[in-house]
Amino acid sequence: MPKQTSYTAKHPDADGQIRYTASENAVWRDLVAQQQPNVDRYAAKPFRDGQRRLDLPQDRVPQCTEVSERLLDLTGWTVAPVPALIGFSKFFGMLAERTFPAASFIRSREDFDYIEEPDIFHEIYGHTPLLTDPRFARFSQKIGETGLTCDKADYAWLIRLYWFTIEFGLIKEGPEIKALGSGLASSPGELRHSVEEVAVERKPFDVIDILRTPYRIDINQPIYFVLDNVDQLLEAAKRDLRADIKRAQALGLFAPTYPEKKIA
Repeated sequence: MPKQTSYTAKHPDADGQIRYTASENAVWRDLVAQQQPNVDRYAAKPFRDGQRRLDLPQDRVPQCTEVSERLLDLTGWTVAPVPALIGFSKFFGMLAERTFPAASFIRSREDFDYIEEPDIFHEIYGHTPLLTDPRFARFSQKIGETGLTCDKADYAWLIRLYWFTIEFGLIKEGPEIKALGSGLASSPGELRHSVEEVAVERKPFDVIDILRTPYRIDINQPIYFVLDNVDQLLEAAKRDLRADIKRAQALGLFAPTYPEKKIA
């Protein structure tokens, strides 16, 4: 997650509504129109099923209140607007309480194809479909619950399990590999890259390997982890993840497979 942002959070009124401008609604509309054909082609069935359950508006930015109303009926989750950037402790705490933190701003036209920090398109379009599924909702809650019991020094290790599953995970569907993660679903370039690019490494899902794998947030991932089925994620949610973190720390991080970020 970037340490600073040029965007300003938008705040709800007394009724919980955020007043988006016509131009902001148009950005949402155009993002959906660009991305939905890619999702239909490359995204995994659980994500696409979640989209159908939510039936998000295509022509305007959804309100967190209306998304929360649907999620509450399905899995007991809600969505709450937050500033553009929040710390790991708040993030884990909200997940533990079955509340998904959604950055309230939407990207500008200048950042239409790529934005480093999460915006409401990533949060709502990308994340909430999986939260309609009790299996992914429970896994997300387990990440939050574990984070609340971890030392701060463990946060960066734990978040890798979320990154390589909920954000950038892949899953087998018959003979094909499909994109599962929310970060992929909301990224026009990386969604296709994750499934079709021959140069990337697609590794079997393994909790310890994931915890030991470093990543960069500002590039297409060179490594993805592939679930055989959703049951693997459910089994991971039953593990002692704090013990897994300690084991991964003892083994050490794998060498990065990406170039070091250049500092301007």
